[in-house]
Amino acid sequence: MCQIVALVVSLGYAMEEMPTTYRHPTRWHNLLSFSQYQSNADAWLKNSVLPYYPATKITYITVGAEVTESSYNTSSLVVPAMTNVLTALKKLGLHKKIKVSSTHSLGVLSRSFPPSAGAFNSSHAHFLKPMLEFLAENQSPFMIDIYPYYAYRDSPNKVSLDYALFQASSEVIDPNTGLLYTNMFDAQIDAIYYALMALNFRTIKVMVTETGWPSKGSPKEKAATPDNAQTYNTNLIRHVINNTGTPAKPGQELDVYIFSLFNENRKPGLESERNWGLFYPDQTSVYNLDFTGRGGVDMTTAANVTRSNRTSWCIASSKASEIDLQNALDWACGPGNVDCTAIQPSQPCFEPDNLASHASFAFNSYYQQNGA
Repeated sequence: MCQIVALVVSLGYAMEEMPTTYRHPTRWHNLLSFSQYQSNADAWLKNSVLPYYPATKITYITVGAEVTESSYNTSSLVVPAMTNVLTALKKLGLHKKIKVSSTHSLGVLSRSFPPSAGAFNSSHAHFLKPMLEFLAENQSPFMIDIYPYYAYRDSPNKVSLDYALFQASSEVIDPNTGLLYTNMFDAQIDAIYYALMALNFRTIKVMVTETGWPSKGSPKEKAATPDNAQTYNTNLIRHVINNTGTPAKPGQELDVYIFSLFNENRKPGLESERNWGLFYPDQTSVYNLDFTGRGGVDMTTAANVTRSNRTSWCIASSKASEIDLQNALDWACGPGNVDCTAIQPSQPCFEPDNLASHASFAFNSYYQQNGA
């Protein structure tokens, strides 16, 4: 638990990931400079990735994020930038360990229901075809951001809440294939697979780079609650860990990233935009989540202990002073008989190198070895 399992490093973003009142004018310049000059990709990799690798397990670099949603004409820059980033990785012999791709919203499809009718928007063909060829040639995944929450929020009369939360008691049948769907997540994943197959890209795997559920929303966003957020993410984890796959791809392993770790309290837009996190900015839990996929859920929110009915962890209090943390850390690694080797320099849990992280490691080790 002390190391990041995997990290996706993002290079460049679409301008309209956030409302049009909040734009970062330099982000598309990153794509422009990377697409034009190999030296820029080489320098970025040297300065922004290599200093942290392999201590941090970086497995993917995504060039651009949801570029087809941008009002700026940035999509044509993505594949040349991806190519230059891949070349930079090859120079260092890292191209087989770190894959290059680009993330997309479900808006990249012109149709997603029924899943078997999934098709890419033809207006993006000039960009998608060379990008898919790049992914297939380099065995990189097609990255997609999937949010059943928005489908339910925007069409509550057509999409049931239980279907969006992995709790449907009834099944949705694809009339073309006869396949049965009990949740929207699987249906959206399969729509991507069918869209890929329609273009004869059958070997490209799908990766979900963002999914989740907000815990709080504006008055009209009644489904944005801690209970629904916990239910969605708990069922999502159980579904993915069990390797059940999807109806069209049974047993297919799927890499999924939950959005997001922290609430973004300064993000503009609707209330839900600021409340997708598992933790508040002060590092306390919004709700508790069982990452094992085996236990039930406990809605009790604790400031410094994350609980489920199977596993507990103890972390350092965000309110403790540095003096108290250091004294407690020294005691845990001394009289407390905790093996603190892992948080020493060059050891697997040394990063992130800060007092709170090292103290959390020691406190949790003491907590676990003394029977909680």
